[in-house]
Amino acid sequence: MKIAIAQINTTVGDFAGNSAKIITGIRQGERAGVDVVLFPELAISGYPPRDMLEKPSFIEGNLRAIEAVAKETRGTAALVGFASRNESKDGRGLFNSAGFLHDGSVKFVQHKTLLPQYDVFDEGRHFEPAKEHEVYEFKGRRIGITLCEDLWSKHSFRGRRLYRVDPAHLLKEAGAELIFNISASPFTVGKQRIRYDLFSAEAKSVGLPVFYCNMVGGNDELVFDGRSFVLDAEGRTVCEAQAFEEDFIVVDSDAMGKPSDIVDLPEEEEIWRALVLGLSDYMKKCGFARAVVGLSGGIDSAVVAAIACDAVGPDKVLGVMLPSPYTEERSLRDAERLARNLGISTWHVPINEIYETYRRALGYSSKDAGEVSLAEENIQSRIRGNILMAISNREGSIVLSTGNKSELSVGYCTLYGDMAGGFALISDIPKKIVYRLAQYANRGGERIPKAIILRPPSAELKPNQADTDSLPPYDVLDPIMRHYIEDRMSAEEIVARGFDKDTALRIIRMIDANEYKRRQAPPGIKITMKAFGMGRRFPIARKS
Repeated sequence: MKIAIAQINTTVGDFAGNSAKIITGIRQGERAGVDVVLFPELAISGYPPRDMLEKPSFIEGNLRAIEAVAKETRGTAALVGFASRNESKDGRGLFNSAGFLHDGSVKFVQHKTLLPQYDVFDEGRHFEPAKEHEVYEFKGRRIGITLCEDLWSKHSFRGRRLYRVDPAHLLKEAGAELIFNISASPFTVGKQRIRYDLFSAEAKSVGLPVFYCNMVGGNDELVFDGRSFVLDAEGRTVCEAQAFEEDFIVVDSDAMGKPSDIVDLPEEEEIWRALVLGLSDYMKKCGFARAVVGLSGGIDSAVVAAIACDAVGPDKVLGVMLPSPYTEERSLRDAERLARNLGISTWHVPINEIYETYRRALGYSSKDAGEVSLAEENIQSRIRGNILMAISNREGSIVLSTGNKSELSVGYCTLYGDMAGGFALISDIPKKIVYRLAQYANRGGERIPKAIILRPPSAELKPNQADTDSLPPYDVLDPIMRHYIEDRMSAEEIVARGFDKDTALRIIRMIDANEYKRRQAPPGIKITMKAFGMGRRFPIARKS
């Protein structure tokens, strides 16, 4: 059987656009003489639809679309993800389903069995799990159909398996000869190797080839990296689709070719490409043509500006320099050099007069100008946020806030100031990785000036300020933050790793105390195994 995998980029709720991509893939399959084309999980509706699934009109539109796509099938079949109704009066009202479309109609439907309810996933909120696992016979081959998590049954989370059911084994027992899996598996660093190891073990366990089709593209905080693959019955890769772009691959199940290993991308490249795709799709799918970045002369804004240029083009990025009385001349020089290197236009908007007006209104006198209070620091940041948002309103562009995960975790950021913006591009990137991304940006020549990379970080909100005035060094802060947030370690466990007890407790207190700030932050792109936002839901008012 000749099988194609159509790795497409879908948009939530765009039934017409998603259907058009599916039909284009079917036609491509027809020209290639393919028997069946696989499309991603919930390809009709886009993923994740979240509470759009509570709207009856959304479900109706999705059902009309799957029927319309089915009518477009002729000799080449299609396996397409959509949301179907649970006609029973018991359980959730919907299924997460895969429809086998052929000769003008939906011939067979398999529902998803394992519904993830951890991290960013909340599928049990809307979907009922499958109760039946039947194979579908097509052109003399018996096909077992699974959806994403159905092949993650053996995965352990913190030493615990979440599922007792193994859908692939149930399909094997039902007589399956091939396993198809349609997925919407979000990107995190290193996840492709985890997927491969799991799916390879499953293919070997059931002794069947596995055809895995993953979604690609950005939808809000999530990026889907594609990288669909085909495994033989011994769990070896025989084909892998491109990373972070749409692709169409064809494999003959009876002549699968020579096995090879999956492609492991360097971590910096993975992250960079995920951020570029996530930003590009967020802007395109939300209707923004241009981006605005406040350029401070620091590393964070430099990396954000460089990624924005790769995502939408330098002609659509505006850099705004907003010097205050405490901005050093070298910061302006570095920001201007960055802008020239990137080829972006700039505006220069000094905030000195506005800042002094605020100070006078709040009762500060010129006599205490040398003593800069925290309130005065925050005034500068909020003035900048106000101006950037005003430019955004006037130009119809999106402000990209430039705070990183390290700062956001401990509250080293100002509400309505540097946190202002429409998208927090690097909010899941620890500071040390920001520096690695800057080096990656310069792999083909200097884009981010060396002076920016070498200079110790500073908010420049008072004379001679450095981040280490308020924070531990980032090579201490970042690993403690990772252990506490991503590894869920206690203070005692972190200290046992060799970290100073007082420092660890201080960082943990700062992380816990600043949940209220993070709740008001713009959305950002999930990169790590545990990002702030939809996958980490902590109460603001709490103890411990």
